[in-house]
Amino acid sequence: MLNIGDKAPNFTLKNQNDEDICLSDFNKDTYVVLYFYPKAMTPGCTTQACGLRDIQAELKAENICVLGVSNDPVARLKKFEERDGLNFTLLSDESLDMIKSYDAWQLKKFMGKEYMGIVRMTYIIKDGNIVHIIPKVKTKTHHDDVLNWVKEN
Repeated sequence: MLNIGDKAPNFTLKNQNDEDICLSDFNKDTYVVLYFYPKAMTPGCTTQACGLRDIQAELKAENICVLGVSNDPVARLKKFEERDGLNFTLLSDESLDMIKSYDAWQLKKFMGKEYMGIVRMTYIIKDGNIVHIIPKVKTKTHHDDVLNWVKEN
């Protein structure tokens, strides 16, 4: 289990443009918002992504870089970006290795069934360290929750 103050596990994943993105490449003064979502182009994930898209200028003004992570293939992430005009980085972890290292692969329950899947959660990372965790994200307010936390801290 990761906690506030822990060193964030480093990773290298492909983005929607099939480019390698490494956590260690980010400037130490940048807030990296690492958010996990179950599946690209589904209703809740679209609501969450569009909220972040719509305040991108405000996020950049606060030196916040958004990275959305799912186990969708790169091609699906590209379609998601294009369909919804997304203006931030989406990362593909089909192996689930990175998702598991961030404790975002958990037992879920839906309509009486239990299964393993990606839980909607967010880490805010600065200078390689976890500075804030949102363990249960609300899709409609996620963007405001992130921006307000950074502004207040």
